[in-house]
Amino acid sequence: MLNSLAMDARNIFVLIFLAGTFFSLILEMILELTDFSFRKKHGRQIPEILKDHLDSETLNKTCLYEDAKFKLWIPSILLEVLLSLYLVFSGFYPVLFERIWLWTSNSFFAAFIFLILAGIPGAILSLPFALYSEFGIEKQFGFSNMTFGMWLGDEIKGFVINLVILAPLLLAMTGLFKYASDWWWILLGCIYLLFSLAISIIYPLFIAPIFNKFTPLEDGELKTRLEELLKKCGFKASGLFVMDASRRSGHSNAYFTGFGKSKRVVLYDTLIEQLTPSEIEAVLGHELGHYKHHHILKKMIFMIPLVFISLFLASCLIKLPLLYSGFGFPNVEVVPYQMMFAGVFLLSIVFSEWSCIFAPIMNFFSRKDEFQADAFSKKICGTGESLCTALIKLNKENLSEIQVPKIYSLFNYNHPPLLERIEALK
Repeated sequence: MLNSLAMDARNIFVLIFLAGTFFSLILEMILELTDFSFRKKHGRQIPEILKDHLDSETLNKTCLYEDAKFKLWIPSILLEVLLSLYLVFSGFYPVLFERIWLWTSNSFFAAFIFLILAGIPGAILSLPFALYSEFGIEKQFGFSNMTFGMWLGDEIKGFVINLVILAPLLLAMTGLFKYASDWWWILLGCIYLLFSLAISIIYPLFIAPIFNKFTPLEDGELKTRLEELLKKCGFKASGLFVMDASRRSGHSNAYFTGFGKSKRVVLYDTLIEQLTPSEIEAVLGHELGHYKHHHILKKMIFMIPLVFISLFLASCLIKLPLLYSGFGFPNVEVVPYQMMFAGVFLLSIVFSEWSCIFAPIMNFFSRKDEFQADAFSKKICGTGESLCTALIKLNKENLSEIQVPKIYSLFNYNHPPLLERIEALK
C-alpha cells in the first residue's frame, strides 16, 4: 500500500522542476513584454516595401488583436504556474496514484485513469481562458464563427479521440514495464514509431472528417493549375480537397497530409476566397518545396534517434527511488513496475519546462527549410511575386504581426517573419 509523504524541496529532481518552472516563466515574460513594447513603438509603422499593400487601419487592428491575446496570456500563464506548483507541493499526484492503485490494482487501468484525473485541474483552469479566447477575442476581431455547441462538440470529440489514441500506447508501455523491464524502451520506441506512421495514414481518412467536411476541388482554372504543378513536381496525391474551415474560423491555410496512398492536398475554403489562382499555386509550390527537399523525411530521421535516446534516459531515471520520494511517493529500495508509469509522468513534469532552451535551435532549422521552400516555389512558378502577394494577404487577413523583435522571433517563430521572407524572395 502506498503512503503519501511530504515533498522534499531539497531533492535534485524537485530542484530541477522548480528551476525549470521559474526559468521558463521569466523567459516567456521577458519575450512577451519585449514584443509588446516593440509593438507599441513600431507596430503601426508601414514598412516601405509594404506601403502599397497595407494601411494604417489594418496595422492598428493587428496591434489591438495581439494586445488582446497578450493581456489574456498574462493571467493564464501565472495561474498555470501556480496550479503546477500547488499540485506538486500539495502531494496531489502521490495521493491520486495511491487511491487509483488501491481501487484497480491493474497497472494499465491505473495509468489510464491517473492520466485522465491528473489532467482535470489544468483543464478546469484553462476552460474560462479558452472560452474567452474563442468567444471574446476571436469573435471580436471577426475570426470565430463557432457556436458554443460546436465548440463543446469539438472538445468532446477531441478528448475521446485522444483517449482512443493514448490507450494502446499506455497498454504497450505498462505491459513492457512488467514483461520486458530491461528492454522496454527499445520495444516501446519501435511501437511508437510504427503507431505514429499508422496515425499519419489514418488521420486524413478517418479522424479529420470527424471535425470538418472535405470536398474535391471543383473543376476549373485553379484545379487545372494545381494538377499541372503537382505533375511537374512528380507529387502523387489521392486528390485536391477543400476544407470547410469557414464554419469555425476566418483564418486560412493549406497543407499536405497523409502518407503513401492516403496523401492529399487540403485547401481551406477561406484561402480560396482570399487568394487568386496564381497565388494559391505559389502557396502550393511552397508546400511542394518541402516535399522536393525531403524536409519531412529529414525531420523524421533526426527525431528517430531522439525518441530512443529519450526513452533510454527515462528507463535509467525511473529506476531511481529518489525521483519518487522527492515528490511524495513512498521511499523504496527497488522501484516496482507498477510505479514506473508514475516515474515517466514525473519526468515529464521535471523536464518539460526546459524544452524552451531548444526552441532557437529547432526554429533556426525550421526557418531554413521555409526559405528553401519559398525559393523552390519561386523557381517552379517562374516568379516569386505571386508568393509575395499571397504571404502579404495571408498575413493581413490573419492579423499577424508585420515586425517583431529578433529575440522574440528567435524563440517563437518557426517560420521567418514576413519581411524576411519577402526580402529573400525579392
